[in-house]
Amino acid sequence: MTFKYNHTSHSKKVVSAVLAGMMALSAGGAAMAAESTETGQGQTAAITNTAAPTGLFSDIKVGYWAEKHVYKLAYQGILLGNNGLFRPGDAVTQQEAVTMAIRFMNQEGQLNTDTAAALPTNMEVGNYFKPYVALALQLGLIDKTEESTVDVSKTSWGQKPASREWITKLLIRSLDKDAEAKAQNNQSTGFADNASISESGKGYVNLAVSLDLAKGVEGNKFNPTGSVTRAQLATFFSRGESLTDTTYPNTTTGYVTGLKDGQITLVVDGKAVNFTVNSSTPYFTKDSETRASATDVKLYTKVMVVGSAGGASYVEVVDATPQVESVEGTFARSLSGNKIGIFVGENYETYSYDEATAFIDQNGNAIKLSDITADSIIEVQRETFSTDKKTVAIRVKSGIVNKSDNGVIAEVSTSGKTIKLVNAAGATEQFAYNDNLLITYQNRIISVADLKAGSAVKYTVKDSVLQTITLSQGVEQSVRGTLVEIGGNQSTLTFKREGGSLEAKLLTEKPEVIINGIQDATLNDLITDATNGDQVELSLNSDDQVTRIQVIGRQMEPMNGVTVVSYNSKTKVLTVLDNNKKPFVFTLDEKTKLDYNTTKPTLAGLESILNDGRKLDLTYVGTRALSVKVIYKYEGTISNIDTTGRKISVLSGNQTITVPYTTLPTVEIYNKSGASLGDLKIGDKVTVTLGANQDVVQKVSLNTVAQFEVVALEANSRIRVKSDLLTSQFYVDQAVLTGESGQTITPSQLTAGNLINVTFEGATPKAVQVVKRTLAEVTAVDASSVTLKQFNGQTETVSVSGSVKVVKSGSTLTSLTSLTVGDRVEMTKDTDNSTRFRVLTVMSKQFWSYDGVGNQILVKRETTADTNYRFALGSSVFVHQGDNTLSVQSLRDNDNIVLYLLNNVILEIQKQ
Repeated sequence: MTFKYNHTSHSKKVVSAVLAGMMALSAGGAAMAAESTETGQGQTAAITNTAAPTGLFSDIKVGYWAEKHVYKLAYQGILLGNNGLFRPGDAVTQQEAVTMAIRFMNQEGQLNTDTAAALPTNMEVGNYFKPYVALALQLGLIDKTEESTVDVSKTSWGQKPASREWITKLLIRSLDKDAEAKAQNNQSTGFADNASISESGKGYVNLAVSLDLAKGVEGNKFNPTGSVTRAQLATFFSRGESLTDTTYPNTTTGYVTGLKDGQITLVVDGKAVNFTVNSSTPYFTKDSETRASATDVKLYTKVMVVGSAGGASYVEVVDATPQVESVEGTFARSLSGNKIGIFVGENYETYSYDEATAFIDQNGNAIKLSDITADSIIEVQRETFSTDKKTVAIRVKSGIVNKSDNGVIAEVSTSGKTIKLVNAAGATEQFAYNDNLLITYQNRIISVADLKAGSAVKYTVKDSVLQTITLSQGVEQSVRGTLVEIGGNQSTLTFKREGGSLEAKLLTEKPEVIINGIQDATLNDLITDATNGDQVELSLNSDDQVTRIQVIGRQMEPMNGVTVVSYNSKTKVLTVLDNNKKPFVFTLDEKTKLDYNTTKPTLAGLESILNDGRKLDLTYVGTRALSVKVIYKYEGTISNIDTTGRKISVLSGNQTITVPYTTLPTVEIYNKSGASLGDLKIGDKVTVTLGANQDVVQKVSLNTVAQFEVVALEANSRIRVKSDLLTSQFYVDQAVLTGESGQTITPSQLTAGNLINVTFEGATPKAVQVVKRTLAEVTAVDASSVTLKQFNGQTETVSVSGSVKVVKSGSTLTSLTSLTVGDRVEMTKDTDNSTRFRVLTVMSKQFWSYDGVGNQILVKRETTADTNYRFALGSSVFVHQGDNTLSVQSLRDNDNIVLYLLNNVILEIQKQ
């Protein structure tokens, strides 16, 4: 029988799908694969004798980028291996590409070995490939006249590596668009290597690009002579399957109706088909290249199974959306004959159920039908893929609960006033609470803030609201007081609780000590005193032991600008004169904080410079020196620069300090080289560093604040940041780091995406503050407040006092009314503490594909000249349709989407 190929029905569907998955070939490769082995004669063969082994290929490891596609096609018999190998990186030949296409189209039944004689003399191919190439010529997939001009002096036509341009021609012709492609031959492709594309190929490339089938590689090149690997071609055909009507004997697609006992049950054309699965069965999802797990397969979703004899060799979730419909109503009663009656609006309706129907309460726990009380609001879910529309679940959405139970705290939401618990039966349930909730531990009333996940409790519920919670074990809690004493072996702590009583607590082996301004603080850094000890907040574990000590206040007294009279290194006694020439005596010890012109101060180093006349700043409690700072710099604002008299005056606190200079001092300004005194002005905040004798200016550092986004945390506390798309890096090991709420943090707690305000002393970071970023939609705005709906669904009204900046369409405006309802904004504090709103750029596009490796999406081009089609995704991009949160992997080709971008990075995707 002569086979006549229907271009418009089969070829168009197959190849458009195939191209969509393949022609985005970039330097990293993406979407193509094939099959070949080397025979003993050096002839490339199409693997006629060795099927894919049960254990797949030893050179395709779990996690390999094309693993999913190679496995699927191998189990479908579309590609085969040789001696357990696939050789994914080998280049594909022309005869292999043709053979793979025919087999993929499931047209091997149309092969005729007699047609091999019809091949042109220059089109030498292996014996196995001859019928495939002859059928391709018959179908017009390759042009006999064009192929007659191919140079076969170095290799035969069949062994010639298939180039990107050649593959493009093959596929466009399969779409029956040969004439349309030729009509565009006189147009430039727009690629940088346009001159390298043959004149007869330009139209095909143009058409492939305009159809959003072909993409360029790095540098806006098409790379027409580039080769295609076996793994790439496998991916190419695998991705095309979802858009073709071609069926394969061992591939079944249906809806999941059963998941139990090592078995998946699919409904296919109204009939149930069972497949066995085991621990070696590979699972994948349509929208991800990496392996999934058996738990990713859900009831009533669409799934494809490749396998034979009732065994599943490959499982892929084709559509993760359960195929169910819901009806909501008020439960009336259960009826005979496995039916229930409900009121839907004013209508009374009945619904059947069977042994497979799940009954679920509002917390997702399994219940019995008899547990559902009259007037409860319920949701009836029915499957939609069969004519029976069986009831799959009956869910209680709201009902009255009165109970007492034991359980464990799972989660406390103070904003939503709900508490989630795991009850004695192991089920999770959530209840609201109000201000009347009574929480006790050992007859002592505690607060909601003291409840921690994992705490064992007994609780009572009335009218679905928590009434009491009694803890049956200790909980973590916090207390405040004045630090009086640390035990001699550092195992105990005595403090005076707010309210006046002395208490002693055991310390854990290594309690955390937090003191603002001191990195890696220890117990030795704490100040203990019955009257002037540190004000601390203690964190206690469930055993009432201190796990964390945070200093929240210190009672120390300052004394600035004192002059050293003498210092005794044996007794550690320091005698000084204050500004009124009054003498004071202090004792230094191992806990005294030291500061002089070095990054690692020591007492021995300080002692060497505590000579008569040295100027100091110090703090003290009684006669104990808590800190001693050698005055080697002054911080303040410039009040005068006298270049004639060669002196600089700085207002520091309430004191004006004038320091001369003999030679021009060094001037250091962040991000400015070659700075001089002329770059400074009255009112600038500066740090004036003195010479060794504290008598002349050595350096003036301008104190500035700049805002950055953290790009990466590198070794040795160095961070890489960007500002206005410019990247720089600096060390923060000597800086004071604080989080969004002002808490002390370490460099390792900074993460990519953090917005930070950095205070520089000259070019040296002295302080780093993490800035809170709020991403939200504007739902209401007036002159003094704005209401924002955050990505997590919470709504807050922000009152804005003081200066405001609205950055919109490249302009900076100073009024809240510049915002519009519907704007997506990033709300932060600027370096001058003004509230700043940056309005996100809006684009409407059609989705094309998601690149998980590069964390970016590609959208459909509007014209062939459109180069703005690839966008990076933010680290926490919000993808949704209405109020339903989606994953980026759930987006489909041709979905209409709205993009919201900041600095060309997508922060929100709204599916239409």
